[in-house]
This record gives sequence, structure tokens and C-alpha cells, in this order.
Amino acid sequence: MKCNYCEWRCELGGDSYGVCRMYQEEGGTITERFPHKWCTYVISRVESVPFYHAYPGSRSMTIGTTGCNMACRYCVNAFVAKEEPATLQDTMYTFTPAELVQMAIKRGCHNIVFNVNEPAVSLPSLLEVSKEARLAGIPMGCLTNAYTTEEATELLASVFSFVNISLKGLAADFCREYVGIPDAKPILRNIKRLASLTHVEVTTPVIESVNDSELDQIAAFLADVDKEIPWHVFRLLPEYKMKEAEYPNIEAINVALEKSRQLLSYVYFHNFVGSDWVNTLCPQCGSAVIERFSLGCGGDKLDRYNCRDKACPECGHRIKLYGDHIKWNGQGGQL
Repeated sequence: MKCNYCEWRCELGGDSYGVCRMYQEEGGTITERFPHKWCTYVISRVESVPFYHAYPGSRSMTIGTTGCNMACRYCVNAFVAKEEPATLQDTMYTFTPAELVQMAIKRGCHNIVFNVNEPAVSLPSLLEVSKEARLAGIPMGCLTNAYTTEEATELLASVFSFVNISLKGLAADFCREYVGIPDAKPILRNIKRLASLTHVEVTTPVIESVNDSELDQIAAFLADVDKEIPWHVFRLLPEYKMKEAEYPNIEAINVALEKSRQLLSYVYFHNFVGSDWVNTLCPQCGSAVIERFSLGCGGDKLDRYNCRDKACPECGHRIKLYGDHIKWNGQGGQL
């Protein structure tokens, strides 16, 4: 049988578990090999996920599983995403959907975010979690590479009300050599579809002299979808098979983003300590409507929320935000 969760559409059966190694064929149906197994449950600030325009200031319970349908040469989570999932099961946690949601509530979390590996490799479990979370009034978000079928993309939108999509590059040569997929066409298709269904932010990790030349093209594509899509440009800190690569030059990338800032309303450049480009500026008057600290390596933190009813306090321009501002120690549960 063919698995229809991602664009590989792997043939499953016998000892074949597909590219992600997380699904199997059983009695004529595709099932998860390791349902309700989680590699982590950590309390995090939503800004560090990163989401800058969804529930700013909120407390997230971040979760993940194992496996991935890509083969990024620089993956910082390869120890979970690219290891054989069966070998990791003894180190995993087993929680039912109800237990997972109750843990989030007890820890005062305002949302649950899947952010370690690709959610498409664990969609049946996540669908069950989403049903429990919905009953508890807790929204769910995720990070995804969006290399999913059209059917699975619809499922992602039904599970997650806010999504950050990793758009790593556009050129087919880059996709084949650095990401391990034929091309980015399915991802571009799914960005358009998800942007029509749910709140979308996009992240692009920059590899200097490899994909930095595509920044203008990526910005133009996103602007054509919606110029108010928040775009996170990450200074990539390469790991896995690229540990010896030099870290990208901050100033050079910032200069390269100047044209992009004319195309998109919200362009952020971070993943390093002390970034000056993590504040949300009003697209109309330039006032800082949301201020953040950049602590590096996914450690961003809300500093000041200056919006008034999701609008600039200076000129009244509406700021693209999903959900309300929630104080870190604020009440969890229904939002």
C-alpha cells in the first residue's frame, strides 16, 4: 500500500516503513508504528518556537516524536529525526492524548506546539491529541516542512490553528543536495493552501553562499501569497553533516534582506544573541508595536507588547496577529 501522508507516497509492507520509518501496513491499512510515543514535553515561550504573531507572550508545551520525511544535511535535531525510530523507543514517553492535554493544563500552558520533527510522520496521534485539546480549549500549533500531500495538508490545517512552515530554498539543485527532496513545488503549493486555512508564519534557515542568493525570490513568493506573512530568516548554525561549515555572516545577510523588507510587512532576522531585527514594527508608521529579546538558538522572549486591540498605538494600523496577547504567567485553558 502507498502511504499518503507526504509527497514521497512510499510503498509500505513487510519490512518497508517508508522514508520517515514511522508508518506500516497492517491488514490493508496504514498505521503508525509507535502511536502516542513522545520524545519530549517541554515548557517554552511561544516566541522561541518561533511564533511572533500567534498568542504573543504565551506559555507553550512543546512536544515531538521521531522520524522525518526530509534529509537535511544541517539538521540540528538529527539525533531524533534521522535515527532509526525503533532504536529510540526505550527513551520515549508514552502518554495518551488526554494525559498530554492534562499535563499542559496543569503546567499552565496556553497552547501545545509540535516542534521537534515533522508532524506529518505522526498525524494519527496528533489528530487524537487535537480532539482532546479542542475539548479543553487549548489551541495547537506546529513547525512543518510542508512536504505533504494535499490530503495530509488538509489534515494539518484541521489539527493546527497556527503553523510555521520551513521554506528552506527554491532551487531544485539545492533541494536535492541539502534537503533530500526532488524540488520545492509541493511546499509552495501547501504554503498557499495553509495560508488560506490557518495562521501561517514561514522560516528560512540561511546557509551562506548556498541559499542566501534566493532570499529575494522567497520574499517575492511570500508577498504574492500574502505580504503580511511573518517571515523568520534564521542564521543557520549547521549541525549533523555540516558541522564544519562556517556560521553565516550576520551583516551580509542583513544587507541581503533590504529588498525583502520592501516586499513583506514583517521580516525577522534572528537565531543569534542580540539581534536588532526581532521587534514587530508597524508597517505604516514604523513604531515598535511588539518588542522582543533575542537570546539566540530559539531563546527569544517577549519584552513589551505595545499594541492596542491588535493595532498600532501611534497610527491605529491593524497588526496581523492570531489570538490575544497572553502573559507568561496568565491563566491557561480557554482563550
